[in-house]
Amino acid sequence: MKSYRVKFWKTRRTPAKKPKYQVRWVVEDEEQCSTHGTSEQAENFLSELRQAARKGEWFDTVTGLPESMLKAKKSRTWLAFARDYVNKRWPHQAATSREGLVETMVAVTLALTGDQKGRPDDKLLRQVLQQHVFLPEDRQSKPDERSAAAALRWLETASLPMTELNEARHARAALEALSVCLDGTAAANSTFRRKRMVFHHALEYAFELGEVSANPLDRVKWKPAKTNNGVDRRVVVNPQQARTLLAAVALVGRTRGPMLAAMFACMYFGGLRPAEAQGLRKTDCVLPAEGWGQVTPTKTRPQSNSRYTNSGRFYDVRGLKHREEKEDRPVPIPPELVAILRTHIETFGTATDGRLFFTRGGGTFSGSAYAKVWQEARKLALTPDQIDSPLAGRPYDLRHAAVSLWLNAGVHAPEVAERAGHSVDVLLKIYAKCIDGQREVANQRIENALDGS
Repeated sequence: MKSYRVKFWKTRRTPAKKPKYQVRWVVEDEEQCSTHGTSEQAENFLSELRQAARKGEWFDTVTGLPESMLKAKKSRTWLAFARDYVNKRWPHQAATSREGLVETMVAVTLALTGDQKGRPDDKLLRQVLQQHVFLPEDRQSKPDERSAAAALRWLETASLPMTELNEARHARAALEALSVCLDGTAAANSTFRRKRMVFHHALEYAFELGEVSANPLDRVKWKPAKTNNGVDRRVVVNPQQARTLLAAVALVGRTRGPMLAAMFACMYFGGLRPAEAQGLRKTDCVLPAEGWGQVTPTKTRPQSNSRYTNSGRFYDVRGLKHREEKEDRPVPIPPELVAILRTHIETFGTATDGRLFFTRGGGTFSGSAYAKVWQEARKLALTPDQIDSPLAGRPYDLRHAAVSLWLNAGVHAPEVAERAGHSVDVLLKIYAKCIDGQREVANQRIENALDGS
């Protein structure tokens, strides 16, 4: 039964060795009492009751609680909701998307906790959330350490009720957590936007279920610190440096370096992503004896933690990024790469499924494996100053060098975007600072206009 007839009394201290503090009030002639361990807790509870009454909320005659507290008591926690949300999204996402989803949910969950005593170390809390909470049931393992089990219990009691997310301040706290990396530095704008989108979608789902009255993110005005998402031109190698590095790769190890040299060449001369090069098959290639050829990536092997992949391995086999499952992307390749791939196939053959690049056992090279080969090649090919610089610091920088080369050669942006698998907008935003000579061209045009020529 609902009532607006409420009367409050002062808090009372119980006579005992360890005294308790009672909050007493009356709802529709029914006396209510709530006992607390400290006077501060009792006064805070009484204050919440008074505020609810001033807002015009009705009180329940059985529990004595106002409307807002009753809803909060019946509401599930953010932790319970987030776990359900992850399970709902899991089957429909790629491994890398699952990893991003879990990463976002972990950061938000740590931010959406109350001031409960005995908060465990954040590193332990993240570990529990990643390995035990935000995984499907068949992939979970029970916390085997006493500290991990205690951390999970703390999270379950400290997680905020979903009704409290109607307050924009909690959404702001979550955004603040998403805007920084684990080391406290500002996250890249693209990273923040991606995580915010995940959080926003989760809250839209909560609104759809009626667990929040509206999406609180819509009321939060937030601009993260500006960071540069473009490619650092210092990482971009010129053609001579690229060829020197590729030659050095072939000198690393007995078989791994020689096998990977052609894969890295695909990234430089064809602009392929590492996952696209890993999935390249002989049937995807047109390699004439003379002139330009073509590679047509159709499958990729993106890498992620094995806990997120369908296969249980460190990679999944998927279609091309930003494209439909069976959509491919033809990429013309220069005669130099044609010759490299022809030699590679003659030397190493193909895997049983036709892939060009494979380990001794016919598997896929891990990211750490080919990154290690690349670092050894840098030591062989670059000067000491260049080794200490960002120049070609990662294999992916070969793709950056390829796209930058195409743009600097005057290839139209739409054609470059098509070959690289980008939209034109993203292409120009990312590579704008890697286009050499544009300032001089602009200066000359302005000078000509000023001279009237």
